[in-house]
Amino acid sequence: MTPPALARSPVVSVDRQPPALLRFVSDTVTVADMEVRKLRHDPLELLTRAVQPLLWLVIFGNVMARTHAIPTGGVPYLDFLAPGILAQSSMFVAIFYGIAVIWERDLGVLHKFLVSPAARSALVCGKAFSAGVRALSQAVIVYAVAAAMGVGIRWGVLPLLGMVVAVVLGAAVFATFSLIVACLVKTRERFMGIGQVLTMPLFFASNAIYPIAVMPAAVRWFAQINPLSYQTDILRSLMLLSGVSAFGLTKDFAVLTGALVVLVLIAARIYPRVVL
Repeated sequence: MTPPALARSPVVSVDRQPPALLRFVSDTVTVADMEVRKLRHDPLELLTRAVQPLLWLVIFGNVMARTHAIPTGGVPYLDFLAPGILAQSSMFVAIFYGIAVIWERDLGVLHKFLVSPAARSALVCGKAFSAGVRALSQAVIVYAVAAAMGVGIRWGVLPLLGMVVAVVLGAAVFATFSLIVACLVKTRERFMGIGQVLTMPLFFASNAIYPIAVMPAAVRWFAQINPLSYQTDILRSLMLLSGVSAFGLTKDFAVLTGALVVLVLIAARIYPRVVL
C-alpha cells in the first residue's frame, strides 16, 4: 500500500532547456538554413553574379598583365589578381545583403523573427553566415576560371579548407556591416545609394588589385584597417602556389574574427530598430 506522504506528493515535470551556447548555435544554423534555401527559388542569381568576376579576370586581368605596370614581386599579375577578385566577389555578395532585412520588414517577416525566443545575435549571425555560404559559389567560379587561365593554384585539402573559412568569414563581416547600415537607413532606395558609395572605397583601398606599397600614404593607412585587405591576404597565401602572407595568417584571421564580433554586437543591439 502506498504511504500517505507519497500519495500526496505532486509529480514535478522538469523542462530541461539546452545550454545557452547550444541553443545559440541551433538558432544560428536555423536562420542560415532558411536564408540559403531561398537560392532554390532563384538559382539564376548565382549565374548572374558570375559575370563580374569573369569580366575582372578575363578582361581587366589580361590587359593589366600585358602592361606590366603593377609591381607584384615577381608573381604573375593574373595570379596576384585572382585571390583579390575572389575577395571582391564575396564582398559584393554580402554588402547588399542588408536590403533583405528591409524587404522582410515590409513583408512582416521581420516581426516574426523579433518575437521569437532566439537571441538577436543568433539572428544576426544566421544571416551573416548565410551570406558566406552564398559567397562560396563565387569561389567555385573564380577557381574554375583562374585554373583555365593558367593561374598556379594550390589544391591541397588544408589550403582549400582555409579558403572556405576565409570566404565565409569575410562575407559574414560585410553582411553584418550591411545589416547595420540597413537598420540605420531603413529604406531600400537610401540603402542602395549608400551601398554603392561603400563598395568602391572598400575595394579600391585594399590590396585586391595592387599592392598596398604603391598606394598614397592616406590610402595605405585605410587599406591597413580595411577587412577586405586581410581577407585578400589570406586568400592570396592559401590559393596560390607562390602565395605568401604579407600580414601573417594569424593576424589576418584575428582581424576578421574581431571585426565580426564587434559588428555582430552592434547589429544585435540595433537590429530591432529597423521595424520602428
